[in-house]
Amino acid sequence: MDPHLAKEVAALARMTIVELRSRFAELFHEPTRANNRTWLLKRIAWRLQALAEGDLSERARLRALELANDADLRLSPPRGTTVASVEGEPSTATPTPAPTNGRLPRPGTVITRRYKGRTVRVHVLEAGLAFNGKVYKSLSAVAKAITGSHCNGYLFFRLSKEEVTS
Repeated sequence: MDPHLAKEVAALARMTIVELRSRFAELFHEPTRANNRTWLLKRIAWRLQALAEGDLSERARLRALELANDADLRLSPPRGTTVASVEGEPSTATPTPAPTNGRLPRPGTVITRRYKGRTVRVHVLEAGLAFNGKVYKSLSAVAKAITGSHCNGYLFFRLSKEEVTS
């Protein structure tokens, strides 16, 4: 690496975020909204090196394009989005039901647990879990609503596969 370039890259480490964003705008001819110091340092150092020593070769560019064309792409639209049908009329894609976990009791079951002196009751529904008038997607979400912190719902409600299947 060129000694002048090495000094310039080393000087980047002493810059503030505002100065790094300004330097990024100078080098890339566009502003950035990034505030991640590490990312800015890497991108600016890469650009300085590319300008000083040359960018990717044409062969490397063609190979990258070839790899990008072979990349796996999403073949179906996300759940619940509107897609155009064959006739050109918009239609709504029907969401597929989430796979059920074998540890979760059957719909209609009421899960109870004592927590901090009160009895907590959760109703298992076809499309989630009802607690305090709200429907949650998972037991962990219910446990978080109850405790205020993230925890494993199956552990919080003391559910195991053996209890549910028996």
